[in-house]
Amino acid sequence: MIIESIIFDVDGTLWDTTGVVAKAWNKAIAEVGGTRTVVSAAVLKKEFGKTMKAIADSLFADADEPTKERLMEKCCLYEHTALEENTENLLFPDVVETVQKLAATYRVFIVSNCQSGYIELFMKKSGLESYIQDWECFGDTSKGKGENILLLMRRNRITDAVYVGDTQGDYEATQQAQVPFIFARYGFGQVEGCDQAINGIKELLELYEPA
Repeated sequence: MIIESIIFDVDGTLWDTTGVVAKAWNKAIAEVGGTRTVVSAAVLKKEFGKTMKAIADSLFADADEPTKERLMEKCCLYEHTALEENTENLLFPDVVETVQKLAATYRVFIVSNCQSGYIELFMKKSGLESYIQDWECFGDTSKGKGENILLLMRRNRITDAVYVGDTQGDYEATQQAQVPFIFARYGFGQVEGCDQAINGIKELLELYEPA
């Protein structure tokens, strides 16, 4: 397959932060109140990939709108701090080496439904800042993933790309953006319909061999 750019999702595709994030969110929930929800890594794996608004509506259905906003604000704040302080390796196997090798030939990007600052934190923790050429997220634009893929492609004059993700929402976003989708089977979700599938990120090197 001939392509010029590779766009990655983050959660469930490049790393798994759900264990660390669950503890941070439960701390925020206990502080803010207004909901009976208790989160776990398994719960978050079903939610990650959605926009922050959609996650709030799903997890905090028993809270009013102002409380949902306060909960998500505090959750994101404590999440960021917890991930900054975390010393465990949360990356999936072979992520750093694979991205580095791909970046030798292809332009590499990230588009996620996460909050502002999350992609930058991922790049800092993984040491991949110099390999990711640009990124976009819901927190910065208030737009869904399909729109953000298109926005990033226009901004970087990308005409030929694939998107690598792990959820049905990722696949639907690529349908909207009209780019091929590669399903990361090792991630959090299940996908009905995809152009290619991988069982580990290293398999991308078999599809796209860097020079």
